[in-house]
Amino acid sequence: MYSFRNDYSEGAHQNILNALQESNLEQCEGYGEDIYTQKAVEILKQKIGRQDIFIHFIPGGTQTNLITISSFLRPHEAAIGANSAHINVHETGAIEATGHKVLTIETSDGKIRPEQIKAVLESHPDEHMVKPKLVYISDSTEIGTIYNKQELKNISDFCKENNLLLFLDGARLGSALCSEGNDLTLLDLSKLTDAFYIGGTKNGALIGEALVINNQSLEEDFRYFMKQKGALLAKGKILGIQFLELFKDDLFFDLAKHANNMSSILRNEIAALGFEFLTASPSNQIFPIFPNSTIKELEKKYLFNVWGKETENTSSIRLVTSWATKKEAVNEFIADLKRL
Repeated sequence: MYSFRNDYSEGAHQNILNALQESNLEQCEGYGEDIYTQKAVEILKQKIGRQDIFIHFIPGGTQTNLITISSFLRPHEAAIGANSAHINVHETGAIEATGHKVLTIETSDGKIRPEQIKAVLESHPDEHMVKPKLVYISDSTEIGTIYNKQELKNISDFCKENNLLLFLDGARLGSALCSEGNDLTLLDLSKLTDAFYIGGTKNGALIGEALVINNQSLEEDFRYFMKQKGALLAKGKILGIQFLELFKDDLFFDLAKHANNMSSILRNEIAALGFEFLTASPSNQIFPIFPNSTIKELEKKYLFNVWGKETENTSSIRLVTSWATKKEAVNEFIADLKRL
């Protein structure tokens, strides 16, 4: 069985494992005060192109979303996100568990737009309801689509005009930034959002996300929130070392490009066979629509998620490629699909 179920089935890139092994017996300061973490922060600031930002390394994506949103919001404030948003669907109510409601927007492409955010504000006009305060988006989205610079700027401008915070979930940011048609840079993200994070877990790291806070007013006491929520690791160097390896020679982007290239092969070959897709995804997640009989046969040899029922006889599935996906496996999947 070969897995196209997610982009975190494999462990970590060999460079990271080597660096962890080489530094294993070094005695380092704890809680992210080590030299590796400090170097990783400096390299990220250089890659982003700003020194006036704040960077924190957090073990996982759900924990990053939880800590960030709960620390940014006051008790009566809420987050706005797409109906497919990770904080709404796949985090076991983590945000609500901190007392903050998630207000959702129906969207077919995973992206939200200013006019939709405006409608949420208008439907929550007074103190008898929660107060919308933070807009949550992800790039790439839960269904593989990406934001372009103008789309993100439109949201950013609206948030600034309406005193809203903008937070971007970058669990698959590497794939988004390396996707065909992308015109966003790390510097753009730092200018257009109050905070965003760079996902390592799904792009070659063992664990870890790099949260970038661009709004200085949100930085105050953030490490207190991290400690309170269990994210200030005593062995923080483990995270720092990984991001140092990912960014010192642009390995992060090389790995994302590989994942996208493997996805592109699948996408193009599947399209050539005449199949349609649920979304127009240029990233490492694609959602082809197959006959149910074909899906059952493919499941005998491959792991993937059945996304949803499309017609009586067809369903959409999710195929995810990773930094370590083997081209041979991709070619074999296509050959099996052609046979079927």
